[in-house]
Amino acid sequence: MVSIRGQPQVRDVLILASSADNIHVESGQGEWGDVNLSVAWDHAGPEGHLGKSKLLRARQKLGKYRIERCLADGPRCAVYQAYDSIHGCRVALKIPYPEMMDEFFLADFRREARLATRMDHPNVLPILNASFIDELFVIAMPLGLESLGDRLARRISTEKALDYTAQMLAALSHAHSQRIIHCDVKPDNFILFPDNRIRLTDFGFSKIALRTIKASGSGTVGYLAPEQALGHPMFQSDVFSLGLVIYRMFSGTLPEWPYAWPAAGHRRLVSKLRPPMIAWLRKAMELRPESRFSNAVEMEQAFRRLRGRARDPIA
Repeated sequence: MVSIRGQPQVRDVLILASSADNIHVESGQGEWGDVNLSVAWDHAGPEGHLGKSKLLRARQKLGKYRIERCLADGPRCAVYQAYDSIHGCRVALKIPYPEMMDEFFLADFRREARLATRMDHPNVLPILNASFIDELFVIAMPLGLESLGDRLARRISTEKALDYTAQMLAALSHAHSQRIIHCDVKPDNFILFPDNRIRLTDFGFSKIALRTIKASGSGTVGYLAPEQALGHPMFQSDVFSLGLVIYRMFSGTLPEWPYAWPAAGHRRLVSKLRPPMIAWLRKAMELRPESRFSNAVEMEQAFRRLRGRARDPIA
């Protein structure tokens, strides 16, 4: 169950999620109101995505690419490992499902491709190419080893988790410095590469922060900040989501609504980090946006000051 607290006048919430059970919206006064919820997962087929498109087959050719295997089959698109027959290397291809290719969803993927020109950073996954091939919109990216979501299934030392934290902060800080709000920070959107390099990807939901930001309830429910679920994404929303990712990485547990402190897994957290670092993480996870770091730039600066005080890895 996912619970979301918002303002009493809110009556319509759109959440694009990979999965969801029951979702409730609570008014600011603590009263439950009637809401109209549209959850994309409710209309998903048995394959886990909207519609019934068939996945591309191994050895199937798509322009210069030869499909090798499917890496992920999400609610809006599939990601494949493919061989680039011209450059002679393996790449990852993100391909939206044909039935998703209306202007609304296609705009997200075009936005992701265009933002790449502003996101040149060692911890941001670059886009190698974006084009229509055989009536499919194809985004080609470097092929990583696995996602952080996959890596979390195995033990991560405190030292390595701190290194990952620093890299994730660097990526999100860079995005925020470019006035870009990611809007879907989660473990599956951090890709691991050799030498423990981690890169942030999937800016399809991102919003360029101008004086006003177009409301969006998009994102992944488990890591969604409450105000973003109500259509008000802000830099603090990304801070909150990253805080949940980091908390899970150190504690092994993903906090849930109402995000009371101490959250589940707190005992394991205190065995790995010293109190100042725990206080830093708690600030990122505050329920009220104004109580969090104002953006990832500020969050990263505070982390750097505390880094030397983090507890050494436990044998």
